[in-house]
Amino acid sequence: MSLLKRTQPIIRFLVEEDGATAVEYAVLIALILGTLIGSALLLGPAVDGSFKESSDAISGAFGS
Repeated sequence: MSLLKRTQPIIRFLVEEDGATAVEYAVLIALILGTLIGSALLLGPAVDGSFKESSDAISGAFGS
């Protein structure tokens, strides 16, 4: 088997951009998911506290 025949699949793989695009999309999705999860973990307790304060204020206003 000649060297040219053995290297053709490798050259074809390196020239095609479909694989690179799929990897880029996977990295982009991972970054978006990481950001969403991180923000939910960081902001979750603050939002929960805000809702509890609002609930207490509304309950106090109606005398319940």
